[in-house]
Amino acid sequence: MYNLGLDIGTSFIKAAITEISTGKPIDLVSEPSNEQSITSLKDGWAEQNPEHWWKNCCKAIKLLLSRNNISSNLIKGIGVSYQMHGLVLIDSKGKCLKNSIIWCDDRAIEIGKKSFYDLGEQYCTENLLNSPANFTASKLKWVKDNEPHIYSKIYKIMLPGDYIVYKLTNRITTTKSGLSEGIFWDFKTNSISKKLLDYFGINSSIIPEIVPTFGFQCSIDKKGSIDTGLNFGTPINYRAGDQPTNALSLNVLKSGQIAATAGTSGVIYAVSSNLKTNETERINNFIHLSQFNNKLIGKLLCINGAGIQYAKLKRELNIDSYEKMNKISMDSPVGSNNLVYLPFGNGSERMLNNKNIGSSFINTHINNSEDCFKIRSTLEGIAFAFVYGMKILIKDGVIPVNIKAGNDNLFRSSVFGETISTLLDLDIEIYNTTGAIGAARAVDLHLGDFDKYGNNVIKNDFFKIYKPQKNKNDYIKAYDSWLKELKNKM
Repeated sequence: MYNLGLDIGTSFIKAAITEISTGKPIDLVSEPSNEQSITSLKDGWAEQNPEHWWKNCCKAIKLLLSRNNISSNLIKGIGVSYQMHGLVLIDSKGKCLKNSIIWCDDRAIEIGKKSFYDLGEQYCTENLLNSPANFTASKLKWVKDNEPHIYSKIYKIMLPGDYIVYKLTNRITTTKSGLSEGIFWDFKTNSISKKLLDYFGINSSIIPEIVPTFGFQCSIDKKGSIDTGLNFGTPINYRAGDQPTNALSLNVLKSGQIAATAGTSGVIYAVSSNLKTNETERINNFIHLSQFNNKLIGKLLCINGAGIQYAKLKRELNIDSYEKMNKISMDSPVGSNNLVYLPFGNGSERMLNNKNIGSSFINTHINNSEDCFKIRSTLEGIAFAFVYGMKILIKDGVIPVNIKAGNDNLFRSSVFGETISTLLDLDIEIYNTTGAIGAARAVDLHLGDFDKYGNNVIKNDFFKIYKPQKNKNDYIKAYDSWLKELKNKM
């Protein structure tokens, strides 16, 4: 018997099957073959067509079942992970009214800033645990102000994962964790923030029915079955954003544990028992995925310019694989002969107080012009951004115990992993897992056996550990040079 996990990403839709009894991953596929496109009608805007997510979901599920010769009646439950903060709008017939305004879209920044001032810092800090900033609620307000002809037709709003569940089941639902990531949730009253909705002039009727993050949410309907090849009635038992799910997939469930990702963007996700924050504008605080401990939150810090910057360099240097780049980087010493790289420019950076300072190489000269210096400097620059972000989290009360990350993207580079490990003086545990695998395993977590879940992660996925290097002073010197250049740009 098996469970199915879906991960609705910005670049790809991933689908995974895991064995229920052991948690063992059976297979993982992704669609499409090339990255999903992002539409940018204006500078700083970012949109995707939700129907493209759905079509790629259907392809991925069918491919996964056929490639492994697994009958759909052996799939006992489904878990869904998804790109966070996106806004999907549907009318009363269930049709999308426009493209989804996705996570990296900048258009609502000024709305978020004004709402933080008008609602009051105390309310935002103590009740929302966040500034409304550029999140889903602010994006909805932008539509209300700028596209009233669309806003007037809204029947329900959804997050990307909510939309995929709707297409699977014909049920319009969301979760508390999802509402908290959209900054709709009042942590003090444990309910939707009436004050926020009233301030934005939003009628609560457009918020979907709330279902549990863990446990039965809804089940595959006839059309969902036809489109995907899954059995009618197969239950959806888990749904959450990609970063909380990534933390779950790495068995990051206790205060002080840190999950990190370094894909298109970079994310540090820290579990904390500190429900207070001094960083409502640079750090996001969401409901953590623990069914039995409501006193834990996930503190999330995003670095927009991570893997996307490494991919840009790969194209510029015309190198055909990241493995080659990682190997070449090791020909450069720590600090890349004083070549500094600032890895920003993929939209406004919340951790830089919503500034977009761009990406750039600094201190270029004849002795650091070779590829090895450019590659190592880029890896170090992104790693330094992670360290900078981690220091913000520590100032906000996070007491880190260890860091866990998936064995993909930038964490495949020893330069990247060892730089972060050395500067933070923390081990980084690397696991062969993904959000899709974590979502599949999470299907049965409503039964409460988190220990079994954790043991399955260690048994099936553990790969290696990055440890702090002995030449720490070289890393500190390189980081200080980077930090100096960052401050000059700020």
